[in-house]
Amino acid sequence: MDRRKTTPTEPNGRKNKTMPEVIFNGPEGRLEGRYQPGKEPNAPIAIVLHPHPQFGGTMNNQIVYNLFYMFAERGFAVLRFNSRGVGRSQGMFDHGIGELSDAAAALDWLQVINRESRGCWIAGFSFGAWIGMQLLMRRPEVEGFISVAPPENLYDFSFLAPCPSSGLIIHGDKDRVAPPSSVQKLVDKLKTQKGITIEQQTVEGANHFFEGKIDELTTRSADYLDRRREEIAAGGGR
Repeated sequence: MDRRKTTPTEPNGRKNKTMPEVIFNGPEGRLEGRYQPGKEPNAPIAIVLHPHPQFGGTMNNQIVYNLFYMFAERGFAVLRFNSRGVGRSQGMFDHGIGELSDAAAALDWLQVINRESRGCWIAGFSFGAWIGMQLLMRRPEVEGFISVAPPENLYDFSFLAPCPSSGLIIHGDKDRVAPPSSVQKLVDKLKTQKGITIEQQTVEGANHFFEGKIDELTTRSADYLDRRREEIAAGGGR
């Protein structure tokens, strides 16, 4: 659960860059987002999913913004958006069912305008990590994911049977919303599956919102993304 709103800031104190606003159709009406086109026509794509909307989660959450910028900095065509009932997005909160449909619509939109794209990633924070991992199960084209503080203790993750892609699960050791023991339970379950690699990283001193630790979270996520993409390019599979 995500109880506070945050103002987006870039890593290392850089000024916030304006990304183009977009409106696209979702299952319950218009959804608003911010989109950064890729640097090349065949650039990989990524979506970043925000935390729980009833606890202040929006696409402007600091963690969401920084992950968005991380992908954009690496040439991805990347989208973050407000799910139904958040900001100017139409509809009402639907306890994860509708939000998953919104995420699928967002990925559809991103793929339509990036038909030549090579590679697809999903990232999400807290509630957004839960939604993202459900979307991962439905979309075989996704080659990797970054799951930040997945709340295994609050939501059912049993759908990950098996997990279809390798990815990073990163969390704080001071997290009281998604305690380390519950995250470890999820990691242990996924690590038993063959053919994929689940990397777990723990940020020391970080709470659920990574207060004072967002730069470290972003750096670790970026390092993983760079390394994993090199492995995939070298034929490392999923």
